[in-house]
Amino acid sequence: MLEGLAKVDLLHRYRSLTVLVIAILAQLVLLAYQVKTNQDTRLIRVWAITAVTPLARVLEGIRGNTTQFVGNYVVLSGVQAENRRLKDEVGKLKLENQYLKAELSTADRAQALAAFQKHTPSKTVAARVIGTSTGTNSKVVFLDRGSSSGVFKGMAVVTPDGIVGKVIASYPTAAQVQLITDPGFAAGVVSQKNRVIGTLKGQGRSDCIVDYVQIEQQVDVGEWFYTSGDDRIFPKGLPVGQASVVRSGKTFKDIYLNPAGFQRGLDEVLIIVEGVHQRIPEDPTAAVSGPVKMLPPPPDSARNAENASAAKSLATDADRLKDRYRDIGEGQSHKYGEGMTAPNFNKAPVATPPRAAPGTNPPAGTAKPPQVTPPANPPAAQPKAPAVSP
Repeated sequence: MLEGLAKVDLLHRYRSLTVLVIAILAQLVLLAYQVKTNQDTRLIRVWAITAVTPLARVLEGIRGNTTQFVGNYVVLSGVQAENRRLKDEVGKLKLENQYLKAELSTADRAQALAAFQKHTPSKTVAARVIGTSTGTNSKVVFLDRGSSSGVFKGMAVVTPDGIVGKVIASYPTAAQVQLITDPGFAAGVVSQKNRVIGTLKGQGRSDCIVDYVQIEQQVDVGEWFYTSGDDRIFPKGLPVGQASVVRSGKTFKDIYLNPAGFQRGLDEVLIIVEGVHQRIPEDPTAAVSGPVKMLPPPPDSARNAENASAAKSLATDADRLKDRYRDIGEGQSHKYGEGMTAPNFNKAPVATPPRAAPGTNPPAGTAKPPQVTPPANPPAAQPKAPAVSP
């Protein structure tokens, strides 16, 4: 223990010399390492750079991220402003587009109304819908035309596509219209193809029904219905709608219609002030399209024989008796309705060629019966001697 203390005391006494010796030895070792690795860079520089590089990397990362964040913020701020500007521009363009579409639709409806007014024989007044009713199932609208414009209760309201309703109340500046979809509405209609008459009724929905059509009557799906004029409100010949469903019910047919008058909306309508009945147009599907090939008529002989046989098979006893009397008269050169004498019906008729049916030519090669010409001056009948009573 004393020896250890002596060594420690020795090192403490020669502390500076010990540090110097250790530094020199370390320097020599590092020089030897540098010579062995053939490096020109001082180790102290390597150590300094190695110690400083991590800190520099951290500082550079912080600087780069900060710069990128600031740059992105500035750029995104400009992009956001551009985005807001583009959104505002797109919104304005959409509003302009909707406005132009509305104007175009209004122009189309106005043009359709003008064309309908020009071609229809009825006198009409244009009106605009300004309000609707608040009822749950009620289908009533208000128009901006009233009694001051010549609109009164009971007048029909239509569009170029079909009927819409009827005026149920008239005020000085407005009119109340009951639509055809209202449950209380009814009007007379007739189908275009089969001419089936029924009564149009509303249901409070978008479709209507045609009631009181017998089950045995023929109505096709897709067939158009027109006003019949029986209700004394709608002129005859106005389109109503197409049949979407046709089926047999308990008592009558169940026929559902899609109203044609609501296809373009109800912004503008026409009120018929003076109605004129029109002809219901013919069904285009019933017309024959294209030429029809027909065979030439049969020869006269074959046709006459066929007509004669057909007439003979359809002749009655009275017809056969009439033919017998005619043959007897021709055999005795007698003309019925001339002269005072009658032919002798007890004689058998003379055989005559077969008679052609009325309106046909006699068979070819058949000689006509000789015509007997009565004398120009027939002898006068001798007067009978009067009877002398005894």
